Amino acid sequence: MTAIFPNVKPTSRSYRPGKFAQIQFEALNGATTTIRYGQKAFNAELNLTFANISDINAALIVDHYEERMATFANVTFSSVSGLAGLGSTLQTQVSESGTGLTWRYAEPPQVESVYPGISTVTCRFTGFLDGA
Repeated sequence: MTAIFPNVKPTSRSYRPGKFAQIQFEALNGATTTIRYGQKAFNAELNLTFANISDINAALIVDHYEERMATFANVTFSSVSGLAGLGSTLQTQVSESGTGLTWRYAEPPQVESVYPGISTVTCRFTGFLDGA
């Protein structure tokens, strides 16, 4: 199976940009100094919800998770899958090419059966800076 996330459009999503590696020192008089280690953020969060999708599409997502985790490989989103519905500027900010982050599943997808043949799937992803 390919690294590209299945062609299933999310019904909702949330994105939290990553944090920068830094440390803050505080003197006894309250003065502070901050040292930043690098120019790129990491540990971004992307949450996708696929409400009322067919069990076939839910199975595609679960299969993708199992295949990605078995090989500990990254997840790539396309403009018709995980990034569908975002404007082009925000797609660039979330995508690997825009942030330099590689996405991985933060936890297994959560599948909730709505009624026979229809499910809601929630996926959580974390964006990492892979060391080279």
